Amino acid sequence: MPSYPQDMSVLVTGASSGIGLATARKYAEQGAQVALAARSVDHLNDVVDELKANGATAIAIPGDLTQAQAVEECVARTVGTFGGLDVLVTAAGIISTGTIESTSMDDWDLMMNLNVRSPFYLMQRAMPHLVERKGAVVNVSSVTGLRSFPGILSYCVSKAGVDQLTRCAALEMAPKGVRINAVNPGVVVTNLHRAGGMNDADYARFLEHSQSTHPMGRVGQPEEVADLIFFLASPEAGWITGVTCAIDGGRALTCFR
Repeated sequence: MPSYPQDMSVLVTGASSGIGLATARKYAEQGAQVALAARSVDHLNDVVDELKANGATAIAIPGDLTQAQAVEECVARTVGTFGGLDVLVTAAGIISTGTIESTSMDDWDLMMNLNVRSPFYLMQRAMPHLVERKGAVVNVSSVTGLRSFPGILSYCVSKAGVDQLTRCAALEMAPKGVRINAVNPGVVVTNLHRAGGMNDADYARFLEHSQSTHPMGRVGQPEEVADLIFFLASPEAGWITGVTCAIDGGRALTCFR
């Protein structure tokens, strides 16, 4: 198990569900002080109550991360409460359908604002604190950042942007001791697609079909991605920076089907 110093401070966005929730739980289980950010106030408070009931130190920071003030508050409250910042995990994100012909400008802008602009500004605001502690960032990207897929154009572009943001920032911050990596999941059982408009029946069919599109014959679980995030931010990964790490059951190796 990777080791961390005591009283480590972690900020996780998108922490009320899916990969963000699994990551927040992982850090809390390991004794970290965890700040959880998400838009869903009720779900976020429920998660924080759960973590505290299990003996963790955790705070909820609700807000819309497409807004600059919410991003600033995330970093300020985390540092103000815990005294610093060791790890930033940007897991907040959305998906929507649309092609080059059908994607509206409103949908495009929302996708870019939450999936790319938000991680950029979070990293920028957090960087002085991460430099102070020689910390780490892990951005949650997607297999769609590595490969093109039809029908989700703006999502693919946004995740490719996250990957390049990760690489460029990693190169810039390496001399200051801050490591920045990304994870690129395939299909993982989360609320992402349903929040993007897919109903339960269609989502069940999508998961069934995805077993055939992933060479390992199954979809992923949020906890599997959280384990990789935990490792990439840990001292044991101290010579790893700028990677966009596929965790996708082999999906990125395949052709479209």
